[in-house]
Amino acid sequence: MSELRQDLVSGDWIIMAPGRARRLHDMLPAKRRRLPTSKSKCPFENLRASGNWPPRFQYPAKGPWKIAVMRNKYPALRRDERCAMEMRQGPYAYMEGIGHHDVVVTRDHTKDFASLSSAEATMLLRMVQQMHRRFRDDGCSRYVSTFANWGPSAGASLYHPHYQLLALPIIPPDVAHSLEGSMVYFAKHRSCVHCDMLTFEREAGTRIVEAAPRAIAVAPFVSRQPFEVRIYPKRHASRFEDASLRDIREVAGLLQSALRRIKKFLNDPDYNFFIHTAPFHKGHDFEHYHWHVEVFPKISMLAGFELSTGVDINVVTPEEAAAVLKGKGKVAGTDV
Repeated sequence: MSELRQDLVSGDWIIMAPGRARRLHDMLPAKRRRLPTSKSKCPFENLRASGNWPPRFQYPAKGPWKIAVMRNKYPALRRDERCAMEMRQGPYAYMEGIGHHDVVVTRDHTKDFASLSSAEATMLLRMVQQMHRRFRDDGCSRYVSTFANWGPSAGASLYHPHYQLLALPIIPPDVAHSLEGSMVYFAKHRSCVHCDMLTFEREAGTRIVEAAPRAIAVAPFVSRQPFEVRIYPKRHASRFEDASLRDIREVAGLLQSALRRIKKFLNDPDYNFFIHTAPFHKGHDFEHYHWHVEVFPKISMLAGFELSTGVDINVVTPEEAAAVLKGKGKVAGTDV
């Protein structure tokens, strides 16, 4: 039953081992009702009282806010008027921890991204897009990591839905790895590796979770974790900050739909999602890259083999995952 699959972009290998899967209902979190924390103790309920007012930006611009952008009170990187400097200490290279760490907060205490209205979800991504443009123009940032942690096992320290942006003075290793692989593929085939994968997936059909006129959600052939989903705009574009409103709207819609499917068919697990986009780099447009969103439900955890080798073991094939998320599938012989 097992096989090794190589990622077409990064060249990394994973082990697909569905024979190791327990019955689906044993793999998934127990059915539960999420219990919101007290609003009185939530720093995002009353931004003035918690010292988060005024926000950097808000929507709408005037009146009661629905979406607000503020600086993280406990940032991973500190703000400064100058760029981070790279230095050395003996054989080691290091940089000052200068950058940006912002938080985007939606007004409702209980509505995660899947529960927002279509207009709110689109506006949230539009505001994130505006922040990407601001960081691009500051002259210091090289990459913006935008991500959401929903639930304690996904790293969320607060119940109130929020989204984080870290503007970094470096290109993260995982992103650099993908950029290099995309460039090598483009040099060989003169085409975008992601576009070619999507063309194949549309023809195969077995790993498509959902499609819209301008976007598509797939369970990737080389899924590192069970029920991983990626959402791509169909139109090739390397940078999220340059995406059109129509592409943003459809990606937001498919992201919401994927999260709703995960909630419905996988017993509402915690999850992470993040945006992968080309970095900021003057003189380099990274046209070989294709921005997208990746979703990881918290179904399994890394153990000794994965940590010691960098090779993930996935016990649910993407073909099975796509079927389950469409309400049609079985995993390890279990009806869903």
